[in-house]
Amino acid sequence: MKGMGRGGRLRLRHRLLAATREFFDLQGFVEVETPLLAPTAIPEEHILPVPCAGGFLQSSPEQYMKRLLASGEKRIYQICKSFRSGERGRLHLPEFTILEWYRAGDDYHQLMNDCVALLRHLAKRLDLPSPFTCRGQPIELNGAWQRLSVAEAFSRYAGLEAEEALAANRFEEILSQRVEPHLGSGRPLFLYDYPAALASLARRRPDAPHLAERFELYIAGIELANGFSELADPEEQRARFAKAQRALTAQGVDPGPMPERFLDALADMGPAAGVALGLDRLLLVLFDLPVLDATVAFPPAQM
Repeated sequence: MKGMGRGGRLRLRHRLLAATREFFDLQGFVEVETPLLAPTAIPEEHILPVPCAGGFLQSSPEQYMKRLLASGEKRIYQICKSFRSGERGRLHLPEFTILEWYRAGDDYHQLMNDCVALLRHLAKRLDLPSPFTCRGQPIELNGAWQRLSVAEAFSRYAGLEAEEALAANRFEEILSQRVEPHLGSGRPLFLYDYPAALASLARRRPDAPHLAERFELYIAGIELANGFSELADPEEQRARFAKAQRALTAQGVDPGPMPERFLDALADMGPAAGVALGLDRLLLVLFDLPVLDATVAFPPAQM
């Protein structure tokens, strides 16, 4: 696929989007649309909001999709654009396409099952070979996928405890340099049970409250999806948001006002789980494209 022109890549993208919608329609999900421009942003310490027209461009459709769950929706999904300030690199675009889906009454284990079923459906509809090749590695989607806790991954590949890396403010550095290159080799891998401090909107594990019910999906060292059981406690969520707002302010970033309507809705949401999957990265992985810029019609340098 590396020598494919723009027209061929556009058609691949079209087929990917169509097959994705087909999967969720067959699973009984409702496709929704929510605002891209909002008066408030979800405060997260490591995601810089993008100011626009007196509000913020969304970093994900999360706050409105959860409000739909609170209003009674059970299974919803959305394919939309999202925006993040300062994110530009080998695997980052400042404007990107996200697939996000939510299930009322379920947890992060069900979302992992969804990811398995989705990618197998896409492989069939897109006529991928089995195994397919990504970054020189054969990737097999059939059979059991790998699952590895964050604690196990740091111990195995970094030689230290995850909490030790977190205390030294080096968690992301060590994860990207020492751990991620090993993840998803041969088969997709779910990295799960993150330190609670690194999951600002996720529910804590009841039996291990220092951990959050969060996972990320990797193929050939590339992170594709981030999912978790949702925190539905408005007071705990408010405290987490306040902490994130203070951190953003300390960086010289205006976090905007507290998302009060979102917090009000949490009390009515109940148990739920949601996951965001980057469709640009998924296209990159499934068709072994050379760079993320090759997945979009107009990358930043061509705008």
